Formats: sequence, structure tokens, C-alpha cells
Amino acid sequence: GEFLLPGGASSSTILDTLQHGEVIRRFVTIPEGMPSILVYETLMAEDLLTGEIPVPKEGSVLPDTYDFERGEDRAAVLARMQAAMRNYLAEAWPKRAKDIAVDNIDDAVTLASIVEKETGVPKERRMVASLYSNRVKDGMLLQADPTIQYIIPGKPRRLFNKDLEVDDPYNTYKYKGLPPGPINNPGLAALEAALNPVETEYLYFVSNGEGRHTFTHTADEHNQAKLKMKQKRRKKRKM
Repeated sequence: GEFLLPGGASSSTILDTLQHGEVIRRFVTIPEGMPSILVYETLMAEDLLTGEIPVPKEGSVLPDTYDFERGEDRAAVLARMQAAMRNYLAEAWPKRAKDIAVDNIDDAVTLASIVEKETGVPKERRMVASLYSNRVKDGMLLQADPTIQYIIPGKPRRLFNKDLEVDDPYNTYKYKGLPPGPINNPGLAALEAALNPVETEYLYFVSNGEGRHTFTHTADEHNQAKLKMKQKRRKKRKM
């Protein structure tokens, strides 16, 4: 371990510190929804770690705060992060809800990664997972904006109609079903939502302008919700 010793400490003080003192603990945090390229950059930027690592597979890291020792190999820290994800999934997958839209762990992580980016409201996660699960079961396009953001280089920005026309398998406005893989590393709450979505018949949702979403069953209801949202925005601009 690593210990903090006062300058000019006596031999007895040093020995007592090594035997009974607190080990210095150092931490690195991977936030929920962080894409793997940023996981790589976070670990490479920690100058107290050593060694090289590849960019980890998307969705293979469990977001959390991990401790490490000075001089530890980055590969060892990354291995712990990936082992944490594997261990969670191995325990959670057998406990998944019946008749969910995904039939393997990889697709569950992919769905969770979309849920992670669609809402930060805890009560909405299982509803968002339910909505996308319903779309998968019905053979509909997911039309998930986060999958478009994933294939656009650079920092996240407002999407334009031309972005929805990009010919890419991650474009869920053009290709039905889930994208080929996760778009980030989802956290525990999003993973739990994907494995245990609430039972609904929702197929549409739109922001309500207050940090939440309005969920609807039909295209007509969805269009009404969108119109209401636009009217609310116009009212705010005039104020």
C-alpha cells in the first residue's frame, strides 16, 4: 500500500504507520453512459497509472468508482471494471422479466445504453425500456435520437433532418430493431430497466419541456403531445 509519512519521521513512527496507518486510496470514476473512448481517455489521463490499454468494447465496462494503487497497470484497472459488468450481468440475466424483447445479454446491454441516454429521470427508465421493447416486438423503427448522436463525430449537438438520413446500421430511423451494439456503457439503473421494463403499450414519447416526457400509445396522441410542446415553447419565448 501507499502511506503518507511526515517529514523527518522517526523509525518508530514509520514502522507504526506501515503497521497501523491508513493506506492512501486513489479513485477513478466512470459515470453512467460514458462511451468507451472516454473510458479509455479517462484511464490514460490518470498519470499515477502505468501501461497502455486498448479502447474497451462498448458496453463492457460497468460505470462506478474504482480504487487503484499508485503505479498500478491500467490494464488491471480496466479488467476490474469489465469483470464488474460481467459479474452483474451473470447474476441479473437469469432474474430478467419474462417475455422481454431481447433474447441475449448483448442486446440487453444495447437496449440499456439507449435507455441511459434517453432519460435521466429514475421513474422513467423502465417506461422508456418498455416503449422501445414494444417497438422491437412490433417490428417498428426505434427512432432513437441517441443512436444518431453516436454516429455523429464531435460533441453532441442538436440533430437536423439530414442527420436522420445517414446510411449507418446505428441509424434507428432507417434500420429496424436494435443497433448492432451498445452506444455507451450503461449504469446499473438502466441495465435493470432493460431487464425488467414495466408493462405498458406505449409506442411514442416526447419531451414535455420540464425535464420529463409525455408517453403515448398512438401516432395521433403523439402528434398532439408534440403540438402541445411547441405551443409551450412559443409561450416561453414571448415571456
